[in-house]
Amino acid sequence: MPVSRTLSAAVFGIDAYIVEVEVDLSPGLFYYSTVGLPDAAVRESQNRVLAALQNSGFETPIKRITVNLAPADIRKEGSTFDLPIAISMLMCEGIIDGDMSDTIIFGELALDGRVKPVRGALPVAILARDKKIRRVITPAENASEAAVVDGVEVIGVDSLPQTIEYLTGAVEIEPAVSDPGKFFERADYNELDFSEVKGQQSVKRALEIAAAGGHNFLMIGPPGSGKSMMAERLPTILPDITFDEAVETTKIHSICGKLGASNKSPLVNVRPFRSPHHTISDAGLIGGGTIPTPGEVSLAHNGVLFLDEFPEYKRNALEALRQPLEEGSVTISRSSMSLTFPSRFMLAAAMNPCPCGYYTDPAKECACNQHMIRKYRSRISGPLMDRIDIHIEAPAVKYNEIIGAPDGEPSTAIRIRVNKARRSQLERFADDGVYCNGHMSAKQIRKICVLDGASQSILKTAIEKLGLSARAHDKVLKLARTIADLQGASAIASEHVAEAVQYRSLDREIY
Repeated sequence: MPVSRTLSAAVFGIDAYIVEVEVDLSPGLFYYSTVGLPDAAVRESQNRVLAALQNSGFETPIKRITVNLAPADIRKEGSTFDLPIAISMLMCEGIIDGDMSDTIIFGELALDGRVKPVRGALPVAILARDKKIRRVITPAENASEAAVVDGVEVIGVDSLPQTIEYLTGAVEIEPAVSDPGKFFERADYNELDFSEVKGQQSVKRALEIAAAGGHNFLMIGPPGSGKSMMAERLPTILPDITFDEAVETTKIHSICGKLGASNKSPLVNVRPFRSPHHTISDAGLIGGGTIPTPGEVSLAHNGVLFLDEFPEYKRNALEALRQPLEEGSVTISRSSMSLTFPSRFMLAAAMNPCPCGYYTDPAKECACNQHMIRKYRSRISGPLMDRIDIHIEAPAVKYNEIIGAPDGEPSTAIRIRVNKARRSQLERFADDGVYCNGHMSAKQIRKICVLDGASQSILKTAIEKLGLSARAHDKVLKLARTIADLQGASAIASEHVAEAVQYRSLDREIY
């Protein structure tokens, strides 16, 4: 046949869409053209495909070759289309027969015909399921990732000759099988444990509440007080990730190429913990590029974004956090497109109380004047601070706490309580698409966080004395609900509200 057609897929944002790969072989002098808004990597597929065909024992067509990638008005990028282009050429030559409308094919070709892994296998498999496409032919290294999706036959191939033999019926390849349940095991955190943290009981309590309810928090304290140490151990008490959360997170990591063959699980089976350096660019933190790609806020989706030395980050980058913190997503607009990436993360931040770091340290004299302190703290704007649920001071640890104090509570014990509280939240929000208290909408807060008279009195006094905003009012209610969940209480009591208010006490002191 002079024209052949196969189905492939490409990723736009975090979702995939169908790309029809059409190949036309016409008589004439050899000429190869690719149309359909290809980028440099797609145009270079010409050399990879022709070399792979020749080195796999097939003759290169000496004709006018036209490759069309439809829809033609969306820019195509990457090496995903190598394998379907080669298959379409062989269909034109009559080497492969049959209807390929029920199969999505994607993969990169090496010059010797090997099929190399590509990004975005999971979104492609989800697309095939949603479009009721029966089969996906994928690089073998991507097969376990794609096989997580039920209702799709995933065929992993190692080479172009093997793919051809499978399509012609010469060999059979068993569909890949993946059991996500067996991969949900706790990760090894190099034996980091909260029992190693001396003192700081109030901070550890705040971190437990934050982990249980998905609340943002900020630690303020002098150098050496253990802020970074506690943040590094935060992953050891995070609640177990659910299957739906794992799929959402894996989609993002897949399109960013963060899933490798070395991964023991085809899914991201633990909550992400991202800790970018304070020199990170706006695009690196939020996402960006000519064709926008996810940044750290999206890679931390359903996990934790830890920002150490909080005021040292660029002001523009910090202010850009306001949208994802409020909405759980970030929208990146360019002249030709606008993409939205999920970014429902828990912000963990740490900072010194002043430029020299010793403003609150009773043992060391602070070298900063009031103007320097105000200027340093003003790097974090009021609107951004208002979006942080918990503000907690981490004082310097005393000598007797370092030497004489017994080991603290281990992470396993804390995580048991956190998981129990999170399970009650998952049951509460089972029909709402919400995973934790920190994600509650205003409507859900009014329905779930009902206060008695004593609790309302405490909250009213706090708002009047501390000058809390309406957003801070809702933050207190969310925190109180999480504290109640940790205690197994069905209703919010006055002591829960009182403790929640304590975590907003820095609102005035910082500014």
